[in-house]
Amino acid sequence: MAKMTKESNLQVTFSKRRSGLFKKASELCTLCGVEIAIVVFSPGKKVYSFGHPCVESIIDRFLTRNPLPNSSALQLFEAHRSANVRDLNLQLTQVLNQLEIEKKRGEALTQMRKASQAQCWWAASIEELSFERLELLKVSLENLKKNVALQVDKLMIEASNPPTFFPSNSVGAVVPYDSQVAGFGPRSYDFGYGGGRLF
Repeated sequence: MAKMTKESNLQVTFSKRRSGLFKKASELCTLCGVEIAIVVFSPGKKVYSFGHPCVESIIDRFLTRNPLPNSSALQLFEAHRSANVRDLNLQLTQVLNQLEIEKKRGEALTQMRKASQAQCWWAASIEELSFERLELLKVSLENLKKNVALQVDKLMIEASNPPTFFPSNSVGAVVPYDSQVAGFGPRSYDFGYGGGRLF
């Protein structure tokens, strides 16, 4: 294990480790009823502290090696204060646990979003696509254009040539009459006065 060289990583790691250290100290106070003091100087020379019942009294007791005076009023005050601190430590622990759960949920959502973007890459903006994906998108759009053109041609043909329906051969069925098939054009006969006349 060695000291980190990158300043940004150093600050992030310090913040995470400090929170973890204070959390463990809080749990130790709550579970065992101990008095504890932690003083930490950050890489940026800021001071962070955690203490139960308070940092100053613990440091004074450590430096002078003198226990607190034994008076019933002071003991009652310390007991009440310790109970409050235990409650606050318990709330802090619950909040930190909830924060950790939310962080993990956020990381999971970020991973799901990244996986979804990887699967549906064509939904991303053009600027975000790589050259290979742009080539693939171009080929896909050209194929789509061809398919649409084929469908349009097919629909135009069907619209210009409506289907002819022939009834089945049954009694009284009428077969459609086509003058071109019968050999008669539109000007084959002149039905003027004097009867029909072929041209």
